Amino acid sequence: MFSKIDFLIFGWIIKLFYPQYYRPKYGYQRYYILFFHYIIPQFFFRLNPKVKWPVHFTSKVLAPKNIQKGILCDPGDNLNNYIQANNGIIFGNNIELGPGVSIISSNHNFENLREHIKSDPIVIGNNVWIGANTTVLPEVNIGDNVIIGANSVVTKDIPSNSIAVGNPCKVVKEKPAYTEDLSQIKFNRKLPKKYQEFLNTNV
Repeated sequence: MFSKIDFLIFGWIIKLFYPQYYRPKYGYQRYYILFFHYIIPQFFFRLNPKVKWPVHFTSKVLAPKNIQKGILCDPGDNLNNYIQANNGIIFGNNIELGPGVSIISSNHNFENLREHIKSDPIVIGNNVWIGANTTVLPEVNIGDNVIIGANSVVTKDIPSNSIAVGNPCKVVKEKPAYTEDLSQIKFNRKLPKKYQEFLNTNV
């Protein structure tokens, strides 16, 4: 009952401020928490105001216009995330970032620290968990169904269906298939058709 009241009072505000927020309608994050802990800092105190999904007030998202993301994925919504997308970051669907995760798409030019080096975007696949205090460096590709252990530094590509840890991050074992039936989720808003194929592959 409380969840329904919460959605009725605050849910429409969340839809208005966060057009790219796609999460379960109930049972994920309380809408009043999103309002007080996310919307007010983002839009009233101007912390990450250009981002179209929730970003925690302790986190920073740079160049959000260069970020592509799917559903069940809100880069920067956890504590102390640093998302720098100067060269672009492509996030898939169903991605969770632990606290303290940094994803850095461009390095500084060694001869001129005011310039960033142009490079290919970072690409992160579907069904990926990146553990706390991990750093993902430029041009990295992380496949589907991957877990990156806490405190890792990802300097090279990580293949699909892997568990990888360390500095530098290396694959330590194969990961079983992702089994959650995401097609059963009732979302907080109508999903674009382009996401239906992803949901159906997890049945």
